[in-house]
Amino acid sequence: MRDSERAISIKNLTKYYSKLQALDNISLEIKRGDFFAFLGPNGAGKTTTINVLTGLSNFQRGEVKAFGYNTVSEYTRTRRLIGLCAQEFNFDPFLTIHQLLAYQAGYFGIPPKEASQRTDELLKRFQLIEKRNVKHRALSGGMKKRLLICRALIHDPEILILDEPTAGCDLELKFLIWDYLTQLNNEGKTIFLTTHYMEEAEKLCKTIGIINHGRIVRIGDKQEVLRDKSLEAVFLEVTGQE
Repeated sequence: MRDSERAISIKNLTKYYSKLQALDNISLEIKRGDFFAFLGPNGAGKTTTINVLTGLSNFQRGEVKAFGYNTVSEYTRTRRLIGLCAQEFNFDPFLTIHQLLAYQAGYFGIPPKEASQRTDELLKRFQLIEKRNVKHRALSGGMKKRLLICRALIHDPEILILDEPTAGCDLELKFLIWDYLTQLNNEGKTIFLTTHYMEEAEKLCKTIGIINHGRIVRIGDKQEVLRDKSLEAVFLEVTGQE
């Protein structure tokens, strides 16, 4: 049954890689329309959590839902609800960027005419329309970052998950992506963001969770988490990196 208020619900999630425990009984809820920052040191469990949420990785215990639908038993339904913007530029080298996005839309059952229309709309929005007939190898790094976001949005998901979307970006591109994400959230998209940039999380997000060694060590509304401190100070305190 659909839960229209809770976009993401994770209960008692535990994940092992062989004998290594990557996630240790974590629980969290993200409300519809939230902008959630998921922070943590390298190897803390951020990307593993994303992989579980999107069905790219299995897990040993717990329950994961998107808008009330189980991500394992109702995978097809939940996959349509989620758009994933990963870090890697894993594009087909033989397709133009228009073809890349239109084919991606086809994976979600979107008819070709509608897929082409959606593709052009996204390329215009992310200032890539003039490159619609070139292959991704001809794009700059910043253009490829924007193309990743376009691909995540092509099926119009209700939840957008971004794994370090501004890593390696110069300031101009970083601010541009911030503007795009703020617009998307204002339009009603629920956003789940991982980042190493404290100022990014503090500026963009409404709620914040911090994970360390596979356990959530702080979570709540931004004001509740900060408590008149900087996010960097809180992060260093709860991860033991002071």
